[in-house]
Amino acid sequence: MTFQATANPSHTQATANPALTAALAVTVIAAATLAGAWFFQLVLEILPCPLCLEQRYAYYLAVPLGALVAIAAAKHAPRPVLLAGLAILALAALGNAVLGTYHAGVEWHFFQGPTDCTGPVGNLGSAGNLLERLDTVKVIRCDEVQWRFLGLSLAGYNVLISLLMAAIAAWGFVRTART
Repeated sequence: MTFQATANPSHTQATANPALTAALAVTVIAAATLAGAWFFQLVLEILPCPLCLEQRYAYYLAVPLGALVAIAAAKHAPRPVLLAGLAILALAALGNAVLGTYHAGVEWHFFQGPTDCTGPVGNLGSAGNLLERLDTVKVIRCDEVQWRFLGLSLAGYNVLISLLMAAIAAWGFVRTART
């Protein structure tokens, strides 16, 4: 062990167990992204469209799976188990990046959005309260951006975050495969 390793044991552990490092990083990023999405929805009242909700599925997978892979890595589980978990995390994040790219393309009107983003109006009740019920129906359209920062919508940020998570999981996969 070198002086550098004894001076910074956490750095040594991170490089010695890349599966643990990658899984923890993906878990934290996914949890923070979900917390941000819920903050936008519940506090800022920027309601998600159907595509926004679908993009959350990868994060709902990444949080528990990333935690399980991290626990498995800390317990020195067999390498194939760690590699499988990291591969699933990377593929889910890449798939989510593709979905986010599609959604951003719908927002920029490069692609036609799904029909449920224009939303059929369901059960409006009796004719007597039709106008009152119509005032309460709010269809969140996938092709209308509700919030932008530095020119990117939330779908655009989802692409960047998903690509980052995929890169981290892929890094952990490659480093674990080499050890």
